Amino acid sequence: MTEKEKRDQGLWYDANFDNELLAERLEAEGTIFELNHLHPREAARKRELLEGLLGSLGKDVEILMPFNVDYGYNVHVGDGTFINHRAYLMDCAPITIGSHVFIGPSCGMYTAQHPLTVAERNAGLERALPITVEDGVWLGANVTILPGVTIGCGSVIGAGSVVARDIPAGVVAVGSPCRVVREITEADAPHND
Repeated sequence: MTEKEKRDQGLWYDANFDNELLAERLEAEGTIFELNHLHPREAARKRELLEGLLGSLGKDVEILMPFNVDYGYNVHVGDGTFINHRAYLMDCAPITIGSHVFIGPSCGMYTAQHPLTVAERNAGLERALPITVEDGVWLGANVTILPGVTIGCGSVIGAGSVVARDIPAGVVAVGSPCRVVREITEADAPHND
C-alpha cells in the first residue's frame, strides 16, 4: 500500500518523506504562489487556477488572497461561499465546505494529526481525518478547526474559537475549546424598528 493510499484510508502514513506526496504538494504550492501574486483584476485567471487546484468549486465563490492549501484536490467548496484573507486549508484529508458559508479572515482547517511520541513524529508520521463545514455556516475570524470535525448547517462559530469536536446544526458556539452557547432562533433575525 502506498503512503497516499494509507493517508486516504485515515491510517498513519509518511507525510514528510514520500516522493509522491512531496511532488503533489510542490505542484499545489506552485499554483498557490501564482494565485497569491495575481492582480485583483485578474478574476478569470484566478477562477481558472482555483478550478485546476481544488477538487470542486461551486458557482459565485469568492476566495480572497492570500490563500493556502497543501494539495488542493481534497478541498470542495459549494456555491456562494466566501473565504476571507489568509485562510489555510490543510487538506491531507477531504475538507468539504458547503454552500453559502462565510469564512472570516485567518481561519485554519487542519486535517492532520501527529503522533505524541517524539520518534514517530520525527519520522514524519501523521494521520489525516476529514473536516466538513455544512451549508450556511459562519466562521468568525481566526477560527481553528481540528481533524475529524463536522460543523452543522447554519451554525455560527465565534471569532478565535478552536473547534475540536462536532458542532450541531443551528447553534452559536464559541471558545477554546469551542462549546455550544445557544440555539439560533427567529428572534436573532434583524428587524426594522
